Amino acid sequence: MANRHAQFISRTILVRNGNVDEAARLLNRILGREGIFDQYRRTRYYEKPFQQRRRINYEKCKAIYNEDMGRKIQFIMRKNRVDPFPGCH
Repeated sequence: MANRHAQFISRTILVRNGNVDEAARLLNRILGREGIFDQYRRTRYYEKPFQQRRRINYEKCKAIYNEDMGRKIQFIMRKNRVDPFPGCH
């Protein structure tokens, strides 16, 4: 039982000035960013093997697409590019 809850040990949110709503929002943001909510939603019901394969393949394709898009955006955002249209500005 203890190993199932080990992932929550290091998540401590301090409540400042009695503002519990802000602390709850911060905790939800942290848990959402780390994928804890997605993992909980996935394990709430049984996922058939074909659904699991489909989800994993989709996540792989999405990660590859995001990496490629990030690389393209970084390429466009470079500052040391040669001006393609010199003298037009």
